[in-house]
Amino acid sequence: MKENKILRSDCFDTIIVGAGIVGCAMAREFTLAGAKVLILEKGEDILDGASKGNSAILHTGFDAPPNSVEHACIVESYHEYLSIRKKLGLPLMKTSALVIAWTEEEENLLEGILEKAKLNGIGDTKIINKKEVLSKETQLSSDVRAAIYVPREYVIDPWTAPNMYMLQAIKNGATLLRETEVKAGKYDGEKWLIETNRGIVKGTNVINCAGLYGDKLDEMLIGKKAFEIRPRKGQFIVYDKAASQLINAIILPVPNEITKGVVICRTIFGNVLVGPTAEEQKSRDDASVVQETLESLRLKGEELVPALKNIPITATFAGIRPATEYKDYCIKHYEENNYISVGGIRSTGLSAALGIAKRVFRDFQAYGSQYETREDIIYPSMIPVAETEKRDWEKAGNEGIVCHCELVTQREIKQALAGEIPAGSLEGLKRRTRVTMGRCQGFYCSAKLSELTQGCFKQPLAKAIKKSSVTKADDK
Repeated sequence: MKENKILRSDCFDTIIVGAGIVGCAMAREFTLAGAKVLILEKGEDILDGASKGNSAILHTGFDAPPNSVEHACIVESYHEYLSIRKKLGLPLMKTSALVIAWTEEEENLLEGILEKAKLNGIGDTKIINKKEVLSKETQLSSDVRAAIYVPREYVIDPWTAPNMYMLQAIKNGATLLRETEVKAGKYDGEKWLIETNRGIVKGTNVINCAGLYGDKLDEMLIGKKAFEIRPRKGQFIVYDKAASQLINAIILPVPNEITKGVVICRTIFGNVLVGPTAEEQKSRDDASVVQETLESLRLKGEELVPALKNIPITATFAGIRPATEYKDYCIKHYEENNYISVGGIRSTGLSAALGIAKRVFRDFQAYGSQYETREDIIYPSMIPVAETEKRDWEKAGNEGIVCHCELVTQREIKQALAGEIPAGSLEGLKRRTRVTMGRCQGFYCSAKLSELTQGCFKQPLAKAIKKSSVTKADDK
């Protein structure tokens, strides 16, 4: 009832369409600056689109195109993340990265990558020889020739960070409407009237953060588009937690024109991830995995780190990146419409989101949008799920462990189902707690989980678990 009243009567300073990583960061930036913000998300939960699958690396921007929008946003975001992470309880795993050359041809490219890093302001990178590489990474294949050492590339939590951005926005006054799809819109010279499946909303500015559907939203609202989405699927495999003892740094390949390539890195949840692929496709929704592709990923990972052959694969998954015809981000301000389109935010979106939000905010400011900055900013907290932090199962009063694979407690699940952004689906609950994401994929905990989530989701839990379970690949 309250949400219906909001739709009918309130006029917002800023309407953000899309609650992916960039939309969450945008909501935080504008809300803390004093704007009255509304976020519209067509999914059952935030991060339901392209943002649900990524490699969770906090990039320095060392290899981004110099003088690009992408590079500027990554650098600003990187420093912002480090400055706010303690106040918001955002996890960070200090790992470093190695850009590995496996062939003579790749070794010859290292100097160019190093020059780009220096040009991008990352002056602490250096080339190290085979002996130095193997002293840092004893389990790497001896075929390694040389590498670029990047000491300040880190691993972060891909879901807690954007969840916290959105939670802080809501705690400070923003309004989030899920299952709210934009159907049409019109700008009358002063205000936007946005028609949704739940009614009409009004606002002064509109920011398109619709990700994989960003070009279609542009066409719907302003009759033109600044880019064309060309979906690019990335498949991943996730090794069991025992694999985390095998590597220290983020192992990066020498990139090519299309992709940064297949990465091997520890996750902040204690596993090892190998991926992604880079597969052009027409579908914006098909995030299915292909067994042949997964097998090639497995072989690649085990070629580079031979000891992975002895580790079972816990899970596989795929994400879709909203690539466009351009190599750079596509952020365009249509001043005559009080509208900014944010598109082409590919694999670096998690790293760049805070910087993208600041860039867009400054753009609106330049054209006269001024707000009264909030003085008493609220910094909320969440139960940490990263292995780098003290977990809830180690604390008193947690009501017992429900998911033993990932050590998820009953208290964590209850908290994720309540509050300002309760999980709207099993997928959303998984991103908040990691429940059912371990080796058994929910086989042992589903009965208790069904009891705890009764009445919380539109889709029955048994059906949701069957639909969302990732492919198991233990038999190698």
